[in-house]
Amino acid sequence: MQTLATSLKRHSRKMQVGVTSGLRLCLLLAAFIALPSQAERLKDLASIQGVRDNPLIGYGLMVGLDGSGDQTMQTPFTTQSLNNMLGQLGVTVPPGTNMQLKNVAAVMVTATLPPFVRPGQTIDVTVSSLGNAKSLRGGTLLMTPLKGADGQVYALAQGNMVVGGAGASANGSKVQINQLSSGRIPAGAIVERAVESPLGGDGTLMLELNTSDFGTAQKAVDAINRSFGPGTATALDARVIQVNAPARPAERVGFLARIESIDVAPAQAIAKVVINARTGSVVMNQAVKINDCAVAHGNLSVVINTEPVISQPNPLAGGETVVAQRSQIEISQGGGALQVVRGGASLSDVIKGLNTLGANPQDLVSILQAMKAVGCLRAELEII
Repeated sequence: MQTLATSLKRHSRKMQVGVTSGLRLCLLLAAFIALPSQAERLKDLASIQGVRDNPLIGYGLMVGLDGSGDQTMQTPFTTQSLNNMLGQLGVTVPPGTNMQLKNVAAVMVTATLPPFVRPGQTIDVTVSSLGNAKSLRGGTLLMTPLKGADGQVYALAQGNMVVGGAGASANGSKVQINQLSSGRIPAGAIVERAVESPLGGDGTLMLELNTSDFGTAQKAVDAINRSFGPGTATALDARVIQVNAPARPAERVGFLARIESIDVAPAQAIAKVVINARTGSVVMNQAVKINDCAVAHGNLSVVINTEPVISQPNPLAGGETVVAQRSQIEISQGGGALQVVRGGASLSDVIKGLNTLGANPQDLVSILQAMKAVGCLRAELEII
């Protein structure tokens, strides 16, 4: 009897543990179901109007190449640029001199001027060959002014370039890894002129959403007004949000830091299917839905196999050897049966329905276009 009572107690204890575990699992699932949609920082959803990068471009010369520079007879601008540079340095080249240079290359220098950068700071530059130089490896960029869209010089670039490739050639054979005609100079340009970025000088700031959406704009306005009070933010349209900034410039940095850290749950994007016609890639978002439809899909393949047939006469016949071509043509058609694609309300259902067709991505492009034409695909179809 004691043994029976002990086993009953153990069984009762196990049932209590099982009930407790099941209750915890139900509560955990309920908590996951009750979670709101994933929120993102406003910094990741929008940018401040006027705070932007500015592209810079310049033309320069790269020297010190190991015989892999421009062929000056085919790139006369390299020789002309070198003559102009030498003239500025006090070196006069007699007119009509044919300089056969192998260690000089004409290059284009590009860079991006970040916002709030000040004179004296350094930025990275990218150097790309303009002529027919075989390699820029080991070269040194001479001082090159970098200009903006307004024609003003904003930075000066100079330095040794880092090329992430290697190559060798001999007797007509060539081996190359990565790109040798372009490279990067870390901190290769010194900023000489700053670009002013106004921040609420008139008492207002403009936030621009990365993607136009009325729902996301309204949610962002509500989140800002909850943090700073009613009337702080107003949505002007589906992209631009007007925010009343502090009057004192010293308070705007902290104000913007608090705004950027606000969490906003963006509205669900429109249902869209993007098709890359060149690669056959198909990408769809979670909002895509399909209705019930019937699709017949079949692959038609044509195989042509050609083999040479040699007819050689008897040695004593005095004839000639004749080579003829014999071709075999096979045509096969697979599939073609009418398949029912069930409608789905989730992305997984859509994928399962399309997988029943057994089509490859390239065929899926045509199928999706046909489904959109008959109204079965409940999504916007974009071809890039």
